[in-house]
Amino acid sequence: MPSFAIRHAAIFTVDSCNQVIPDGTLVVEDGVISQVGEDRQVTIPETCEVIDARGHALLPGLIDCHSHSSLMRGVTENMPLMDWLPWYQLEHRAMTEAFAYHSARLCYLEALQSGTTCVMDMFRYMDRCADAAAELGLRVQLAPYVADRPGKDFFSTREENRQLIRTHHDSQNGRVRVWMGLEHLFYCTEDAYREAAQLSREYGVGIHTHASEQKEEEQAVTAELGHRSLAMLDHYGVLGERTLLAHCVWLNNDEIARVADTGTSIAHCPVSNAKLASGVARVPEMLAAGVTVGLGTDGPVCNNSLSLFEEMKFASLIQKATRLDATALPADQILRMATINGAKALGLDREIGSLEVGKKADLLLLDLNQANLTPVNVDQQGGNLLWNLVFAAGSNNVAGVWVDGRRLIDQGGATGVARQTVITEAQRQGLALHEACRKLSHTRTSMV
Repeated sequence: MPSFAIRHAAIFTVDSCNQVIPDGTLVVEDGVISQVGEDRQVTIPETCEVIDARGHALLPGLIDCHSHSSLMRGVTENMPLMDWLPWYQLEHRAMTEAFAYHSARLCYLEALQSGTTCVMDMFRYMDRCADAAAELGLRVQLAPYVADRPGKDFFSTREENRQLIRTHHDSQNGRVRVWMGLEHLFYCTEDAYREAAQLSREYGVGIHTHASEQKEEEQAVTAELGHRSLAMLDHYGVLGERTLLAHCVWLNNDEIARVADTGTSIAHCPVSNAKLASGVARVPEMLAAGVTVGLGTDGPVCNNSLSLFEEMKFASLIQKATRLDATALPADQILRMATINGAKALGLDREIGSLEVGKKADLLLLDLNQANLTPVNVDQQGGNLLWNLVFAAGSNNVAGVWVDGRRLIDQGGATGVARQTVITEAQRQGLALHEACRKLSHTRTSMV
């Protein structure tokens, strides 16, 4: 694997001190960061390729903690969650291996082009998603959409999840990892949750599921099961340091404390939560309690975009607006949520999420010489650039993306796949999937 150095970049390390190096150099050898510091203090090995990054910022790759690959973008609109879900289920009833592969390939390409280097994907036929990730070079965490309650047999099975662990966990040099994936309390039996907890311990893998996304959903869970969602998950034994819960919009104070006490992490999806009228998660309280909170897009079907730049900006603004507090979730806190917090939520914080010696070279290089980031002022506190990374930067600024030290995006173009081929094939497959869903639309059933 080639070695290289990125010189004269404004480096945002997102380490424990939030160190910013206005004129920094980072060296990568064998896919791992070997040096990072002020340019004048770094000795570049003679064999290294040198990339002049003047006018650029270098960050850890962004981490999407909760997504669902899909070709169904912009077709289930203007619906609250409980009305939306029966329509969304049609996609999974019509799903095939080919649809799953093209969904994942398109979404992983979009993620990379917007600076995301690691995605937690909950979807179907995830062996084909692993194929797509290998093709593009993206780092993925795969959580099959498991459901085993009667009438939900169009999702993944528990055996599929076990088999995927045996065949794909820790493959592609560790870039592909498999989790126990559980759709929801209304979709999974108590046996499914308890088995997930057992296999998590046996295989050393994580558990990923949804919880407390909408007020009406929480009321329905309580009416059906006799307890609120978090209490049921706690009763089933799935809370813990290897568990990541998506959404958690409607947690009360006691539930936030319980999440913190158990070391459970949360994937916050503010754009999706707003779009489906689910509400605004109490992220400041979660962070104050010590909960690890990462950011998730929730996928194109209920977000339309896979840009974590949009997610970062909106995550801060929605808290400021609803709390009437301009100080809520400042830029440094949001940037950590999109990087090192996301890595910790996925159990990867010793490997990725910050730019530190010994970590894998998952890197994001941003072009600052564009109108949306001008003028630039960088100091050791980040200057105006820190704020503009969260509130102004976008996919158009992405100049380079590396995963494991391999350059996957170069000036906006993918190096591992033919971009237009991916898009053309996804267009054809997407229209076929839409038609298959249309033919099933008269048979849709409720979530409960």
